[in-house]
Amino acid sequence: MKHLVILTGAGISAESGLSTFRDKNGLWQNYDAKELASLSGYRNNRAKVLEFYNARRKNLLTVQPNHAHQVLAELEKGYKVTIITQNVDDLHERAGSTSVLHLHGELRKVTGSMNPNDPKCIKEKPLGEPITIGEKATDGSQLRPFIVLFGEPVPNIQVAKGIVKQADIFVIIGTSLNVYPAAGLLQYVPRAAARFLIDPGEINACDALDYHHIKTTAVEGIDILKEKLLDL
Repeated sequence: MKHLVILTGAGISAESGLSTFRDKNGLWQNYDAKELASLSGYRNNRAKVLEFYNARRKNLLTVQPNHAHQVLAELEKGYKVTIITQNVDDLHERAGSTSVLHLHGELRKVTGSMNPNDPKCIKEKPLGEPITIGEKATDGSQLRPFIVLFGEPVPNIQVAKGIVKQADIFVIIGTSLNVYPAAGLLQYVPRAAARFLIDPGEINACDALDYHHIKTTAVEGIDILKEKLLDL
């Protein structure tokens, strides 16, 4: 069974109604990323950062997986599918995908402020329940979102590199590849692997590496991808 490795970004979830970060109407056009999504911002004003992420957690309850999420889950019937996502939502899991690696954390999980990557501190918390000041993790530190903030390392990047190296087919969906270290995963794709990109924009890094560019949105492009996979 061929190993299909898929790197997804904000574009796939945008079609479910979740705001992207860097696009024209993205979150960082209206909010200060350094203030609300950085380690320094969290240290300076924990309450404000928690308020921002509580709103995002609550908003996640209002959306559903779209056709692209659902097709990726269905592809497990014919392929070994591993999804590496830059997204912090749970739409891949809700659609039925069983192997999802989150690079930047997960909104449905919380952790401690002292050791955010300590498995003992990480737990699921209902999205409708806000994280409050004074709420403690198992290590006694303030509870916080299980999100990789700017200024923090990406702990799953090494795992992701190992997965990409095993790809027979590598697909990129809905990411501009402007965020590192995730964008650096392209250099670990095996030379013999078939490569596809689904995104309406120009992605120069992919053009230089001879990706088959399906130049449309994730929801429209996913069925085109299915047809292309049949020819491999």
